[in-house]
Amino acid sequence: MRLILLGPPGAGKGTQAQRIVEKYGIPQLSTGDMLRAAVAAETDVGKRAKAVMDAGKLVSDDIVIAIVSERIDQPDCEKGFILDGFPRTLVQADATEAMLAAKGLDLSVVIELKVNDKELVRRVSGRYSCAQCGSVYHDSDKRPAAEGVCDKCGSTHFKRRPDDNAETMTQRLEVYYKETSPLIGFYYAKGRLKSVDGMADMDVVTGDIEAILGAL
Repeated sequence: MRLILLGPPGAGKGTQAQRIVEKYGIPQLSTGDMLRAAVAAETDVGKRAKAVMDAGKLVSDDIVIAIVSERIDQPDCEKGFILDGFPRTLVQADATEAMLAAKGLDLSVVIELKVNDKELVRRVSGRYSCAQCGSVYHDSDKRPAAEGVCDKCGSTHFKRRPDDNAETMTQRLEVYYKETSPLIGFYYAKGRLKSVDGMADMDVVTGDIEAILGAL
């Protein structure tokens, strides 16, 4: 099971990805995490990435693709994986397709979470997380059972991302619609796209996703 969760920031991709990880036992692959791990492990591609980063430049698509390729060769990806935050552009999508094809692999499905802009801004503006374990909460949608205490680890320290506000979110949506939303048509044309109503209760969204995955 090799899948991509697609949708704008705040659509619930992180929450649903974690639930898929727990149910199906496949890893969630974040390009940021993979990049840091490759640099720390001093792999060949990690050294290339480090040289670029040390020079203050953005890591190129070909380096990111190489890091993703290296990561999915590891044993824990044998049963599948979730790509998190990648690909973001049509160029990256094409490169990902070619990389997987070279390994004799293919994407199983691309699941789009559909949420309107007004709701996305509301969700993101109220989002915060546990500073210790990273569990995500929301001012109105998902508060800790005990006020001020993380449900998962018991920490009393929480944080908000500085860019989780209405103004920054509007800018992030503009970037998403310009660069990433074309992937919806790209994967639809390949017959891999499935859409889910991300406006529904998160447990309903989980059920809809599980129905899609169960039919694979």
